[in-house]
Amino acid sequence: MSVIRSTVLGTGSYLPAKCLTNDDLAKTVDTSDEWIVQRTGIKQRHIAAEGEVTSDLAFNAATAALESAGVDAQDIDLIILATATPDNTFPASAVTVQHRLGIHHGFAFDVQAVCSGFVYALATADAYLRTGMAKRALVIGAETFSRILNWEDRTTCVLFGDGAGAVVLEAREGEGTIADRGILTSHLRSDGQHKEKLYVDGGPSATQTTGHLRMEGREVFKHAVGMITDVIEDAYKATGLSSDDLTWFIPHQANKRIIDASAKKLGIAPEKVVTTVQLHGNTSAASIPLALDTAVRDGRVKEGDIILLEAMGGGFTWGSALLRW
Repeated sequence: MSVIRSTVLGTGSYLPAKCLTNDDLAKTVDTSDEWIVQRTGIKQRHIAAEGEVTSDLAFNAATAALESAGVDAQDIDLIILATATPDNTFPASAVTVQHRLGIHHGFAFDVQAVCSGFVYALATADAYLRTGMAKRALVIGAETFSRILNWEDRTTCVLFGDGAGAVVLEAREGEGTIADRGILTSHLRSDGQHKEKLYVDGGPSATQTTGHLRMEGREVFKHAVGMITDVIEDAYKATGLSSDDLTWFIPHQANKRIIDASAKKLGIAPEKVVTTVQLHGNTSAASIPLALDTAVRDGRVKEGDIILLEAMGGGFTWGSALLRW
């Protein structure tokens, strides 16, 4: 049976020029490189320059993805930007990216699911492509979390960084089997009862301020390892695949201990796990496409590979996507 599959044509990413190491942070807060690496695996993070906003990062990643895909911007008719740190309350930062790319057709909007944002955006774009509402999509994850951190709180400021990653998707005909290239299945979840464990204490309606990120680290760790299991098991059920069939596991890059514990629980061999958190910290919605682009450009990801993406973020939100490259 013929079906439409959303196939990845290219990837791109961007990190701001300023790199903040653990030793740099130790000069301003009570922490150390050893303490941060032991608990998180993070060695450095990138910080957006003054005046550099989320749409700037997103535009640079999008441009790189279009070049990688060999696709002209005018061939894009859908842009979805996953971000929790938009330039403005409105309009959507995706519209700014659309304008900077010189696109004046199609449609563009933001998706807000915090660290799960890229998986949510990917699943949303896949739905639009499969129903024929668009033919080529640009899916971006971009964040400037440095703007919502309390830089005096060592439990949170050491974890996050700024960055962006993007993919170009195209609707292509497949045979409806797991041999097809493209997104094979995606699964999304949320549960609002966990809001207080990870949230920002501000917003236009509540406080008329941006606010700062607040997190109960141990609770987030506990739930992150447990919650992702259901959406991954659903992906396996939908496709008949298992952890043994994966070529690569590319999880949200929040904390190396969470990544390692999740892979172990799922029975995924360590050599199949793509880890980049040490290079850029937790970049929220940008972390999966950043890691994906890294693995594509260094030659690890090859055509035909089976790739599992997963993330969990504030809300809580969580989700998975299983695709063949």
